Amino acid sequence: MTVAAILADKGRDVLTIAAANSLGDAVAILAKRRVGALVVVEDGDRIIGIVSERDIVRAIAGGAAALDQPVSSVMTKNVMTCSDGETIDSVMSRMTKGRFRHLPVAENGRLTGIISIGDVVKARIEQVEREAEEMRAYIATA
Repeated sequence: MTVAAILADKGRDVLTIAAANSLGDAVAILAKRRVGALVVVEDGDRIIGIVSERDIVRAIAGGAAALDQPVSSVMTKNVMTCSDGETIDSVMSRMTKGRFRHLPVAENGRLTGIISIGDVVKARIEQVEREAEEMRAYIATA
């Protein structure tokens, strides 16, 4: 199974934010939309960073005034991305090793979707269940 299959199921909508927006703006979007990260873009879809709940918690550990800071002050700038053709095993491995939960999907540096570790685990479980059912059906007909 590939990233494209996950996105075909869940959709390609991605919540984004500009680097100049405040962390308070980011918190409001994260809370309202019940997501864990926002991709930071410029020119509509060029990825320049990602800001997660974890990034924001670290920032406000120094005080609530951090919510007035721009997203650019805490975002992760070297964003790992994946492509549509990558397998779920490949992205799961990278996400686990890198200890991040959100992976933007990009084509030529342009944002085309996002997957979370939850999306990947769900897809992997469905794949394992499907394989087990196929094995049961094969055994039953043998």
